Amino acid sequence: MARKKGSKDYPLELKLRAIQMHLEQEQSYAEITKQLGIRDPNRVKKWVTKYRREGEAGFSQVRRGRPRKVDSQAAYIKQLEIENELLKALHIELGEDLPDGLDID
Repeated sequence: MARKKGSKDYPLELKLRAIQMHLEQEQSYAEITKQLGIRDPNRVKKWVTKYRREGEAGFSQVRRGRPRKVDSQAAYIKQLEIENELLKALHIELGEDLPDGLDID
């Protein structure tokens, strides 16, 4: 999914400054967004929540898009082999002829 038009990435230093302003100086989210020139007033709130959950490490990783599947190619091939064997057994049970090129082991 594409990002919204006009969306902006903020540097880590600015995020940490905004979090510090809220947690240590007890400034409101609206005050912080106004002082630092952040477009979305809810952005600082999201940063603070993330900081409380994951700490500074939560901002060091760039995670965009859907996470990739971890399945290996070998596991995928094994899955296909199992499915093929099941289909062959079904054809035999139903008394149907197998398509050309498929041998029964």
